[in-house]
Amino acid sequence: MIRSNTLEESVGDVLAEGISGIDNDALVVNPSRNTIQELVDVLRDHDDPPTVRVFAAEGPLKDLMDDFLIASAVADLIESDVLAVRTLATVPNSALLLTDGSVVSLVEGIDHAAGLATDDGDFVSSTFDHFEKRWAEAPAFSLRTPPLSQVMETLESDIGTAAAGDFSAILDSLETARGDGDGLDEVTISLLVAARNGELLYDISKWGEDVGVASKATFSRTKTRLEDHGIIDTEKVPIDVGRPRLRLLLGDERLEEASVDELVDETQELLA
Repeated sequence: MIRSNTLEESVGDVLAEGISGIDNDALVVNPSRNTIQELVDVLRDHDDPPTVRVFAAEGPLKDLMDDFLIASAVADLIESDVLAVRTLATVPNSALLLTDGSVVSLVEGIDHAAGLATDDGDFVSSTFDHFEKRWAEAPAFSLRTPPLSQVMETLESDIGTAAAGDFSAILDSLETARGDGDGLDEVTISLLVAARNGELLYDISKWGEDVGVASKATFSRTKTRLEDHGIIDTEKVPIDVGRPRLRLLLGDERLEEASVDELVDETQELLA
């Protein structure tokens, strides 16, 4: 818990110190996109994290949750009752960390981050009460991304161990998973994994829709886009009843022989 001003290398370090040793939950008010991301990293790395409530403006939340990497991690923390997220209609002038013993203003500098703290009892109590009342009236943030743990478990059981391993390795190689030029989105990653392992489009898209990654229609549109760029190919697989199904394959020999990191780099280059 922070009771005096502190200077750290990152806002994550300030947050880690701020939530250490607290008896009750903490409330983070008006965090930036970077602060939310660092808070999630702190909570994931914590052996016994406290409950933290994030009270943030809808814009930064929506922007951040477009990244599958962070959104699926947030979903895991929500699922385990470590994190709760609600939207803040009007924001204060700064980002705040509120605990039962202090109010900390979070200041992000160029090379360091500061926590400007007070433990004045009346000020802490009135500030916490103010935001506690606003929290009670605020709507929960609607997060449509499934927890990463659920994604991995069902991918392994429904598609296979090799596919789950490739999916995890691709996520580890990325800084973002957005599909907007800054990374590959979760549907593209799923289709790459399926093609690398020769899985059926039907199976990967059914898995994706069932777990909540995306609809079958989104998988189909993304498959067509990847085909148009020569990243994946398909072959028809006859079945006993009904139309043949499509097996997904990588589009050329370079991709077939590529490591996971090389596959990611080649795919991003071809999609650019």
